[in-house]
Amino acid sequence: MSILKIARLGHPVLATKAAPVEDPTAPQVKAIVEDMIETLFDTPGNGLAAPQVHIPLRIVIFFLAEEAWSYDRGDEPPARRNRRPSDSELQVPLTVLINPEYSPLGDEMMEGYEGCLSVPGLTGKVRRHRHIRYRGTTPSGELLERTASDAHAQVVQHECDHLDGIVYLERIADLKQLTFVSELALHRGG
Repeated sequence: MSILKIARLGHPVLATKAAPVEDPTAPQVKAIVEDMIETLFDTPGNGLAAPQVHIPLRIVIFFLAEEAWSYDRGDEPPARRNRRPSDSELQVPLTVLINPEYSPLGDEMMEGYEGCLSVPGLTGKVRRHRHIRYRGTTPSGELLERTASDAHAQVVQHECDHLDGIVYLERIADLKQLTFVSELALHRGG
C-alpha cells in the first residue's frame, strides 16, 4: 500500500469526467482502493475520489467520525490522522463505492461550508440536497444502497462531484462565502 499524491486545483484530472470501472472486483481496483484508504487516513479529510489521486476512475471513499468537526462551527480540520479510526469512532463507516450514483429525496436543501483536499486552506458555503439515496458497487462486487442526510449526504455529493470534474468552488453561489479556513475560525470564535 502507498500514500498517493493528491491533485491540486488546476490539475486537468480534477476537471475531467472520470471513466466507469468495468470490473469492480479486479485486483488492480482493489489495489487502488487500498492506496486511497491509506491516503485518506493520512489526511484530515472525510472523503476522497480517485481523480483526486490522479486516477480518472469512478471510485469514491468516505466516512464520518462520531466526533465530527465542522467548518460551520468555525472548527479547523484536525491534523493528519496517520491512523484508521476504530468502528466505535465512526458515525458512518468507511465506505467504498465504485461507479456511484445518487438521487435527491425531496426538495429540501441545506447550506454548509465545505473544504477539499485538492483546495487546501480554503472553505466555502455550498448548497446541497439535504436527503439523498446513493448506490454503488463494492470491491467485492456487491451492490450497496443507502439513504443519507445532512453531513453524510454532503460528503457523498461532494465526492461524486469529483467524478464529474466538478470542484466544490464551482457550487459556491456567493464568492463572498469563500474564505481561508483560518479566517473562518478566527471570526467564528474557533
